[in-house]
Amino acid sequence: MLSDCASICSQESPTKVGFLLLNDYSMIAFANALEAFRMANYISRRELYRWEVVPITEQGVVASNGLQMHTTGDLRTLDDCSMVMVCAGVDVRRATTDKVHQVLRHLAGRDIALGALCTGSYALASAGLLDNYRCSVHWENLAAMREEFPRIRFTQAVYVIDHDRFTSSGGTAPLDMVLRLIRDQHGRQLATQISEQFILERQRAEDDCQKAPQPECIGPGYEHLAEALQFMAANIEEPLSVLEIANAIPLSVRQLERLFHRYCQMSPAQYYMQLRLQRARELLTHSALPIMEITVACGFQSASHFCKAYRQLFGHAPSEERRQSKNRPDIAVPGTVSARTLQQAERRIAA
Repeated sequence: MLSDCASICSQESPTKVGFLLLNDYSMIAFANALEAFRMANYISRRELYRWEVVPITEQGVVASNGLQMHTTGDLRTLDDCSMVMVCAGVDVRRATTDKVHQVLRHLAGRDIALGALCTGSYALASAGLLDNYRCSVHWENLAAMREEFPRIRFTQAVYVIDHDRFTSSGGTAPLDMVLRLIRDQHGRQLATQISEQFILERQRAEDDCQKAPQPECIGPGYEHLAEALQFMAANIEEPLSVLEIANAIPLSVRQLERLFHRYCQMSPAQYYMQLRLQRARELLTHSALPIMEITVACGFQSASHFCKAYRQLFGHAPSEERRQSKNRPDIAVPGTVSARTLQQAERRIAA
């Protein structure tokens, strides 16, 4: 069965794909997506795809590696595309201007399928075009976007195709996503031939996770450890006790502690604390959430406990982390505490 994105594209005439480049976009994500379409034409000896590479500004944009891409058209040429992919990178918050929102909403109004490469998902999300959709974004931005856009169903998958929206996590993930689009539109054989040309070990599926365990980490009992790690990652805001995690697997607390010491060189409680603090660091450096909101989102009952634990792990306070992040252009100015955060705080105090 064809995906919605593929079904809107004609099988007889070339599918026209637009790439909307934002400043500091990821070159590797853009190239992986574009090259898959090029190779489809090369192998089939037909013009299955055409593409337009369009910068958001007339002056052009520069990739995060400092290179400037030769573009093929202007914003008006995107109106003729069947699908448009937003290409972004590390500076996505500054790059996502009101003009970006205007362009994307205009394209959505024309029923053009919209996709995102790397942090391009942020541009679609902040334009209100991913509400109630499933979405993939680079793991480094995942926690912050989950807090900022509660109506979007975020996933750790390498890419997601949900009706007329398709998002990928970054790096080489756009290649897997475009291979899936090509497979849905022109068949598995062509997608396999493209993979062989690019010497890919395999085509990752939509449900493959971004961060997989390294082979050297896998050994006896690792499956139980992996299950414990999933429980921890899924319960950052309201942390479970070590006993609750052990019972859920199920293992004894002592068995669980042995596994953590074997593979992580620390206790389950220490690992859990580091996981929560790493999440806090992601939110401090990749979101505009106030520190009070981050305290609650990472499962701390008081700001003093949070600050003390943060300083012990990273050597400085969360406020210092935020001050340093203000010098980064991709971080917006912190706003006010949301009603959701206040409700969460009240529940914790009542408990």
